[in-house]
Amino acid sequence: MKKYYLILSLFLASQCLWAQESSLTIKVSGIEELKGIIQVGIYNKEEAFPKIDSQYRIEYFDVDSKEMILKMDGLAHGEYAIALFHDVNGDGICNLNMLSIPKEPYGFSNNIKPVFSSPSFESTKFILNANKNIQIELLD
Repeated sequence: MKKYYLILSLFLASQCLWAQESSLTIKVSGIEELKGIIQVGIYNKEEAFPKIDSQYRIEYFDVDSKEMILKMDGLAHGEYAIALFHDVNGDGICNLNMLSIPKEPYGFSNNIKPVFSSPSFESTKFILNANKNIQIELLD
């Protein structure tokens, strides 16, 4: 009998863990050139945002239309912020001008438009506790 309780407990625990992950779908609009990739940086810590090589997860999508639907599965429930850019020339980096402003199209969750510096995690964060759809308009 104990064996059955153990099996049932393990099954229920695995279902609870499985339910703690969701998918994020991002509709990206404002794509002007049909080449390169969209690089999506997913951040889950305020102190990491939007630093390069500090992302929780990075996803890459080949650009094939002027509006794209990007889907990321298996994200644990929690708070996230997105910083993405269209790597038009395919060199793997977001090229900047002399004032450190991106020369390639970019965007943030909540469609925050930075003024004099990068936006904060607080202004771009959203809660993922179920499958979620967001939209990001690229800035140029």
